[in-house]
Amino acid sequence: MVIKEEILHSAGASIKYYKASENIFMEGDSPNYYYQIVTGEAKLNNYTDEGKEIIQTLLEEGQSVGESLLFMDKTYPVNAVAITNCKILRLAKNVFFDLLRRYPDICLDMNRLLSQRLYFKLIMAQNICAQNPTTKLIGLMDYLKSFQKEQSPYSFLIPLTRQQMASLTGLCVETAIRTIKVMERDRIVKIKDRKILY
Repeated sequence: MVIKEEILHSAGASIKYYKASENIFMEGDSPNYYYQIVTGEAKLNNYTDEGKEIIQTLLEEGQSVGESLLFMDKTYPVNAVAITNCKILRLAKNVFFDLLRRYPDICLDMNRLLSQRLYFKLIMAQNICAQNPTTKLIGLMDYLKSFQKEQSPYSFLIPLTRQQMASLTGLCVETAIRTIKVMERDRIVKIKDRKILY
């Protein structure tokens, strides 16, 4: 949780509901609100010239959406799309900045979050440059597993579909599926009930 819900409510945040596949904001929109997911899942994405979806980030309950752009005078370079039905708290940008001034702890938490997201982008940028699909997928899995206490082999259930893993690493889904099968054969991952254990 980035900001406690009661603090957002007391500051005047409104609740917005989005259906699965509905846009929360679109590429080119101006960032005028702080968004925080109460329930549901969302993604930040954009599309190549050929129409291939590139998922930039997957977001879940308690996470904020597109907050880094509030600190710049730029439009969104991505879309935010509800993956499932979502309930989202929305707070006007100027009120959000008042909150940061009043609550230094929230400011620190926001810096931690932005640092974590920047770290993810740096890791993924390195992975995108890799030619080997196994290297790309291992980089993503290593990042996801790095936040877990238990680090032994096969102790982490990858919380992504093969399609999501492909979109996050710039692979086509067929390549991701084939590579994961090779990784299973090489005992890098285990597959149990179609779930990937790393």
